[in-house]
Amino acid sequence: MFWLLAILAYLLGSLSFAILLSRLTGNPDPRMSGSGNAGATNMLRLAGKKLAILTLLGDLCKGLLPVLIAGVAGLSLQDQAWIGVSAVIGHLFPLYFRFRGGKGVATAAGMLLGLYPPAALLAVCTWLLTFYLTRTSSLAALIATPLTLPLLAWQEPAALLPMSTLTGLIVWRHRGNLRDLFAGRERHF
Repeated sequence: MFWLLAILAYLLGSLSFAILLSRLTGNPDPRMSGSGNAGATNMLRLAGKKLAILTLLGDLCKGLLPVLIAGVAGLSLQDQAWIGVSAVIGHLFPLYFRFRGGKGVATAAGMLLGLYPPAALLAVCTWLLTFYLTRTSSLAALIATPLTLPLLAWQEPAALLPMSTLTGLIVWRHRGNLRDLFAGRERHF
């Protein structure tokens, strides 16, 4: 059951709502415009609030649904977390879009929501506060994601290894943003 759900989570994660919505509405491929990222933040830049919100909701749900299904199937919390990681990997490297996807933040938030809602709430509040203070989405993600690890270590240690792996992937996907942040040229809203 674990491997079947992990594969299905990857395939679901590979559905890029930013790319699909752009194609449906005649907007440019988000991987070719703006920041080059297939995610909600770039959709906000390129296509406006409505499509950005739809992208965000789609990306959240594709992280949330596999975790909920794994929970209903009776899998352990750690297995649920690894299945959530599979969905995020699908978002990062989508099978249907030449393995060029987004950065995984919204999908990871959906995964966290399914695993341990207080960690998701902490991540969202941290992201919102950081974004409010800095107007920089990448910095908000780079602060919010690792901040969930101590809470998980304390409350849900079974999810710590998968979430640590996921945090590493998200930081790695933001490596260009990190370079731009340190050089003072990162995009702000």
